[in-house]
Amino acid sequence: MKLIETLRRRVAEEQSLFRAQLLREDVARLEKLEVLARDKPDRAAFTSAALRIGWTQGDARTHELREPLERLLALFHEREIGTRGEDLDPEIEESWLEFHRCRMERLVGCLSTPVPKPVD
Repeated sequence: MKLIETLRRRVAEEQSLFRAQLLREDVARLEKLEVLARDKPDRAAFTSAALRIGWTQGDARTHELREPLERLLALFHEREIGTRGEDLDPEIEESWLEFHRCRMERLVGCLSTPVPKPVD
């Protein structure tokens, strides 16, 4: 899959240890999705299992990513077992970027500390 190949290339070029580790984890997740799609040709069963592969720490906040993640999973499943195959790669990459942006917003948001408001 083109997305996995792209992320593997980015790991090799990445200067940031944090981003490189996240990329490695994402490659592993996407490889799990490939196996899940083969093992679970039923889309509902695939989606149910795919939502619980560690998209967030312990999947504690994965529910916050449900909308973009479910779009990505639907495209991924169609690509792996459907009739469109590699034709879906550009849509998958676009969906991945949307999901990744959303996930990073949540990750960074949970790491930031609130700034106290001035008292009038």
